Amino acid sequence: MPDRAADNLRAPEGVTHARDRRDSRWDQHRQERREQLVQATLAAVSRHGAGVGMDEIAAEAGTSKTVVYRHFADRAELYVAVCTRVAAQLLPKLRDAMESSGHPRGMVAAAIDTYLTFIEADPELYRFVVDQQTLDRPATDPLTSLSELIGAQVAAAISVTLTQAGADPGPAAPWGHGVVGMVRAAADWWLRAERPMLRSELAAHLTDLAWAGLSGVVSTKEDK
Repeated sequence: MPDRAADNLRAPEGVTHARDRRDSRWDQHRQERREQLVQATLAAVSRHGAGVGMDEIAAEAGTSKTVVYRHFADRAELYVAVCTRVAAQLLPKLRDAMESSGHPRGMVAAAIDTYLTFIEADPELYRFVVDQQTLDRPATDPLTSLSELIGAQVAAAISVTLTQAGADPGPAAPWGHGVVGMVRAAADWWLRAERPMLRSELAAHLTDLAWAGLSGVVSTKEDK
């Protein structure tokens, strides 16, 4: 027999749908508010520098720290959201750069220059992302994840070149990640030293160094 007691406890269908719509609207509002707070953080970094505090971020958003923490559990979660935004901006630029040249050296040069151009355009944001003291780092550091993603992109491009040259693509992963580590370390020095040379000069030096190592192992027969 039907369980009439259970049926009586169920919410009317219209009420359930109304609740679902309210929940959906709240989820959308919360996501939009989180995006606004990330944007406010970027603006605050631009205004106050990499050492920006939560009070300044909240003021930039026109709200209070209490509201910020209502949408982000702690500073580390906000930091992750900012790094995610940076990754979403940088990775497509690097992919386009590497696809802009059919020659391996041109690919390396374009990727390095794109990375340095991104940093030069907003050095305080870069410092905010890489500075160990700016925010409490979460257990899973999104900056490390970003470097991994960039390294994977470079490794994939090297793998294609090796395969086309009839060579073993196995070393592509360490070479790709190694090039990324070299460029990142040099970029960090460049900013700490207050950019003692033009970006174009640094890009050329790093391209020469990277290609000196890669040219003997990824060049196609036509290049030799």
